[in-house]
Amino acid sequence: MAQSGKVKIITAWVLQILLAAVFLTAGILKLTNVEGMVVAFDKIGWGHWFLYLTGVLEVAGAIGLLVPRLAFSAAVCLALVMAVAVVFCIAVLHQNPVPPALFALLSGAVAYLRRP
Repeated sequence: MAQSGKVKIITAWVLQILLAAVFLTAGILKLTNVEGMVVAFDKIGWGHWFLYLTGVLEVAGAIGLLVPRLAFSAAVCLALVMAVAVVFCIAVLHQNPVPPALFALLSGAVAYLRRP
């Protein structure tokens, strides 16, 4: 039983660190107005506030994943952000929805592993 607990903790931390790196990078790209991000969000048509909001949520979520008390909430929020990204990829951007779907699932896995 103790062995499976260690595996769970290690798995959660590995996922949290990897996801934190991905979301921090993605959030910074949005907050620094990288051209590809601006073009994609312009296609959505909601203005630049949505680009910045998404960037802030991703950076905050990345930081939250690395704080044990916040990891569950951060993972749930990031899973929701990625679920919205899947919808936009399919309905508006006509892009491959697999990457955000994968990150939504991985964030959901962290939420499951870190559930209170």
